[in-house]
Amino acid sequence: MIVTLIVICEVGFWVLLAAGLAVRYLLRMPRTGAALLLCEPLLEVLLLVVTVIDLKNGAEPDWKHGLAALYIGYTVGHGHRTVKWLDGHAAHRLAGGPPPAKPPRHGMARARYEGRIWLGTAVGAIVATVLLQTAIWYVGDADRTGSLRSWMYGAWRAAGIHGLIALTYVIWPKKAPADEQEREPVRAER
Repeated sequence: MIVTLIVICEVGFWVLLAAGLAVRYLLRMPRTGAALLLCEPLLEVLLLVVTVIDLKNGAEPDWKHGLAALYIGYTVGHGHRTVKWLDGHAAHRLAGGPPPAKPPRHGMARARYEGRIWLGTAVGAIVATVLLQTAIWYVGDADRTGSLRSWMYGAWRAAGIHGLIALTYVIWPKKAPADEQEREPVRAER
C-alpha cells in the first residue's frame, strides 16, 4: 500500500504541477494556479499520515517506510526549486515571459550554483533522517527497525557523494573559453 501511495504522490505531484501551470498561464488565472501549486505539499502530508498509520497498525518497518521518508525528504529539499524552474519555463513558453536564466557554466559561479543544489540534498537527508529516527522511536524495537536505520545511512551516503561532486566544482573550477570571457556572465538560478 505504501509503495502504491508513493507512486500516486509522484504522479499527483506532476499532475498538480501541470494543472497549476496550465491554469496559471493558459487560462490566465494566476491565483487559482498558485492555489493548485500550493496543494502539492498536501500529497507529502498524506503520505506521512498513511505511513504513520501503517506503522501504528503493526506493520513491519521495512524498505517501503524508508522509501517514503526519502521521498518526502527529497520533495522538501528539491521540490520548491523544481516548481520554480518549471514555472519560469512555463511563463516563457505559455505567457511570453522572458527566457529563464540558465545556470552558470564556469568558475566559482558554477561552484556556488552546485553548492545550493547540494544544500537541497542535505536538507532532504536531514528531513528523511528526522522522519526515520522518529519512526524508530515510535516502533521502539531495535530488532525490527534495522531497515529504517539503513535508509538513514543511505540518505547520508547520497548526500555525501553529491557533496563531493559539488566540491569538485570548487577545487577544479571549469574555466570559460577565451571567447566567452569577453561576454557578460550568465546569471545564476536562485
